[in-house]
Amino acid sequence: MNDNSQTLPCVMIPMSEKQLLLPNVSIAEVVDFASSDPAAHSPEWLVGELDWRGLNLPVISYDAANGGKLTVPGGNRGRIVILNTIGDHHNSVPFMALVTQGIPSQTRLTEDQLKKVDGDTGPADLMAVEVEGETAFIPDLGYLESLALEASR
Repeated sequence: MNDNSQTLPCVMIPMSEKQLLLPNVSIAEVVDFASSDPAAHSPEWLVGELDWRGLNLPVISYDAANGGKLTVPGGNRGRIVILNTIGDHHNSVPFMALVTQGIPSQTRLTEDQLKKVDGDTGPADLMAVEVEGETAFIPDLGYLESLALEASR
């Protein structure tokens, strides 16, 4: 049997109340959770900073950026996902970092496995989708990049 369907390698990223869905190509690296504390009077969504490959990256809490609570992972649960930026400010902010609440998992999806659904979206969400019976959210990378740019100034 010849299967001509195209699959997209993706990553499911656990947050406090949601899962994010991103294509593999948007992720530069996943590292263990470690960041410095944010400076006084920092935005609520800023977890701290990460020294990564000689760059000082702002670590963003997706949950807090989306109107929820800032939750720092405990124990060995959390990771930091380093994302490639794609927006207008890519030259000044080529990467950004998101704190997770668990270990991201790989999946391969075809177009028919992904259905847009109505979901309670916030400013950091592009849309809600259903993936194999579970709701996931595709983040608004442009919005998150604007936060990274704001934090890096």
